[in-house]
Amino acid sequence: MSIERILVVEDDESHRKTLDRHMSGSGYEVMAVESAEAALNSISGFRPGIVVTDVQMDGMDGFELLRRLRESVPDVDVVVITGYAGVQGAIDAMRDGAYDYLVKPLDLDQLDDVLERCVSDRRAKQTGSSTDPVDSPLMGTGGLVGRHPAMMEVYKTVGTVAASRAAVLIQGETGTGKELIARTIHDNSAYADEPFVAVNCAAVPENLLESELFGHVKGSFTGATSDRLGRFELAGSGTIFLDEIGDTTISFQTKLLRVLQEREFYPVGGEELRKTRARVIAATHQPIKELVRDGDFREDLYFRLQVIEIYVPPLRERRSDIPLLVRHMLAKAAKELERPAPTVPPDVLAELLSRKWAGNVRELENTLTRAVVLCRGNALTLRDIGGRAGEESEAALEPLDDRQLDDDDEELSLNAMERRYVQQVLLRTGGNKSAAARILDISRPRLDRMIDRHRLVF
Repeated sequence: MSIERILVVEDDESHRKTLDRHMSGSGYEVMAVESAEAALNSISGFRPGIVVTDVQMDGMDGFELLRRLRESVPDVDVVVITGYAGVQGAIDAMRDGAYDYLVKPLDLDQLDDVLERCVSDRRAKQTGSSTDPVDSPLMGTGGLVGRHPAMMEVYKTVGTVAASRAAVLIQGETGTGKELIARTIHDNSAYADEPFVAVNCAAVPENLLESELFGHVKGSFTGATSDRLGRFELAGSGTIFLDEIGDTTISFQTKLLRVLQEREFYPVGGEELRKTRARVIAATHQPIKELVRDGDFREDLYFRLQVIEIYVPPLRERRSDIPLLVRHMLAKAAKELERPAPTVPPDVLAELLSRKWAGNVRELENTLTRAVVLCRGNALTLRDIGGRAGEESEAALEPLDDRQLDDDDEELSLNAMERRYVQQVLLRTGGNKSAAARILDISRPRLDRMIDRHRLVF
């Protein structure tokens, strides 16, 4: 088997040399260049199978390079690396055909895993055991917020599945944002101009759910005083989102299965067969595999729905996203309430980060909206977020100000927020590192590294 050739594109010399040494030491044949233009000039001579490229570079950036490569050498796989993680970047990269999308600071073990998987997939394609993905334009990102690795995986999956019409099953606890993810898939699809129709299956009585989805004809049941179109027809060629599908009955599941299989249905009381072109995205907070095992959910319907599965992590599993969510939600609430967004003192941020958030992102948003209403000054207090007033701190750490939260200086603001939050937690725990690590939801060694990096004294 021939050695895989990898072209590295990185304008930072030290990073370029590090990647070159690491990949060469892993057995790859490597060429490292300093710009996208140099990469395009090297393709025909070096003939790489994989290109690993940075995004932010002088001249042509990594996204434009990705698009050029997909047009000129579509058989080359591209791994995109960026220091500016975000929803749009991940979705754009996967939309434009990137093999994967990694975030700096780069974990070389993670890079090794991606390269090994890429090489394996390339060899599988060469033997005819794999097929190429279908490409399609994306047109937006919705309101998703977060940079946790688990959320980055969600964004990448959104970018991949939006290009198809495959059914999607989104699983996650109540309040994690499943409908928002469904809308983002729709908005980034080629059918974004078509309707997005959402139905909460748990909120509609069983005897009316069939009529809600498939429509009914006049006189088909008491109260049916006229013909009515169902949600499947109203969705047209767009998307129908079936929320809480795990709460439906076996009887209804049987009818839904036929619609998914045959793409046709009869309205309640009607005899005229109707067609549907809508894409189906379903969601549930229920452990659906357990429902299948216990006979409460049809296994064949489960397999039909979960062509693509997306797991949305609960907020407690991505606490590092809370500062970003806080800023986003405070700005949103302040705009809706037509008042200035309050600042977030370290003790308040520490309290928000330490809570369990059983209601997930929805609970956090409700808490912050209420806090904006209750806030009497320029900064939030523990009382505003439902904390105990006696715990309000007169700590020496100053509140986070507007300059530190400026979008144009996001790296600095996040670094400042992390430093102050970690110090506040250490102060609250009296310097007990084990207790602080539990609140921070990180390991003791990682806490020690953060203390060293920020030169914290407590």
